[in-house]
Amino acid sequence: QVQLVESGGGLVQAGGSLRLSCVASGNTFAIKTMGWYRQAPGKQRELVARMSNSGSANIVDSMKGRFTISRDNAKNTVFLQMNSLQPEDTAVYYCTADGFLYGSDWFVWGQGTQVTVSS
Repeated sequence: QVQLVESGGGLVQAGGSLRLSCVASGNTFAIKTMGWYRQAPGKQRELVARMSNSGSANIVDSMKGRFTISRDNAKNTVFLQMNSLQPEDTAVYYCTADGFLYGSDWFVWGQGTQVTVSS
């Protein structure tokens, strides 16, 4: 199993920045992709960005130019740098990891970290 622990959320004013971090532990050798989702109040959870072990990244179009995903594979950590934050970015941000182990695909969620952007 892989466990994920996020940090870095908080309260920020509109136009500000935050950097989220997520550290994986456990069977980290089995990780292929790490990423971030978010869920705003009253809305469905949505993908923000994902990055493979090789560094190939996907960021949702609406967040390109403001959000950047990066990884430190040696430290089993994924980051989400968020700039020019707006109130609509307020959400719980969840770290994810997925991979393949013992013949099966797997996918895990972190516990989430709250990001609140005030106007």
